Amino acid sequence: MFLFDAHLDLAMNALEWNRDLRWSVEEIRKSELGMVDKPDRGLNTVSLPEMRKGNIGLCVATQIARYVKKGSHLPGWNSPYQAWAQTQGQLAWYQSMEAIGEMVQINDLKSLNTHLKLWQDNVPEKPIGYILSLEGADSIVTLDHLEKSYEMGLRAIGPAHYGPGTYAYGTDSDGGIGAKGRALLKKIEELDLILDVTHLCDTSFWETMDVYHGPIWASHNNCRELVDHNRQFSNEQIKELLERKAVIGVALDAWMLVPHWVRGRSTPQDMGVTLERMVHHIDHICQLAGNALHVGIGTDLDGAFGKEQCPTDLDTIADLQKVPQLLKNRGYTQEDIENIMYQNFINFLRRTWT
Repeated sequence: MFLFDAHLDLAMNALEWNRDLRWSVEEIRKSELGMVDKPDRGLNTVSLPEMRKGNIGLCVATQIARYVKKGSHLPGWNSPYQAWAQTQGQLAWYQSMEAIGEMVQINDLKSLNTHLKLWQDNVPEKPIGYILSLEGADSIVTLDHLEKSYEMGLRAIGPAHYGPGTYAYGTDSDGGIGAKGRALLKKIEELDLILDVTHLCDTSFWETMDVYHGPIWASHNNCRELVDHNRQFSNEQIKELLERKAVIGVALDAWMLVPHWVRGRSTPQDMGVTLERMVHHIDHICQLAGNALHVGIGTDLDGAFGKEQCPTDLDTIADLQKVPQLLKNRGYTQEDIENIMYQNFINFLRRTWT
């Protein structure tokens, strides 16, 4: 089955982890044997060949570079100008993949339809399609930088990531969007960019809902009802997104799938983390919606974690092909399953880009 993954940090892996994503997952793992600079060395799950193997022909691919002020304990760049430069390096990587036919940027209805037909026709050596998204807006030095980003293909943006940001407050922090955040949202709406509300803290989320009226999705967010943490959405937030005709991508980071995960101590094996846990979150959103039209897949695989923090029955991203059967076991129809695996996000794009 064709798959749409709404959140992959591909360029971050290529540049900051120094992974050649043209290699197989096995080759990347072997190249990282003995490396200890990051907890997921030798445990990666994503590469371009593995995406093709799993029929994941379209994804939302990020630029990400946090600006951190003096005294912050979060990793990041010491000025927004450095953060901007980092995102431009990431864009250059995507463009280099395009130049050799590995990837292709999807930024309007025409390119979307052309790409989908390419995969439907099973053309050999077909590129992975990517929709460019910015995770956390701290690298947007001025609103002119946002316009430049749009001209270079940016089509989605999340105002915050972790902690307090320039335009909004993110995970593990709390505060409002302020004047800068309101100005950013106005520009996002003017450009008809997709607003990604993933990572917004509760206060920033609800203030955003009060002032923003453009297209919204949540690329990788799970359910607070199942895992009680501010990173997840409450039922009230999910219902608000349903009213906005949003689509929510369910993520695969283990601590977002099961409660009581302890970083550095818990393991997927000990905590019973399987792909079935993802289906729990998918099903919860469907039950709130009364249908299967507002949820999809946004794995965040290799988003600074690997198999040490993944479902035990997922070795690589290609194992997402196990999810349709799990949904079928829950009583979901074939149409429901296709909607969840790819069609909901594609329909969202078609509505947005008309």
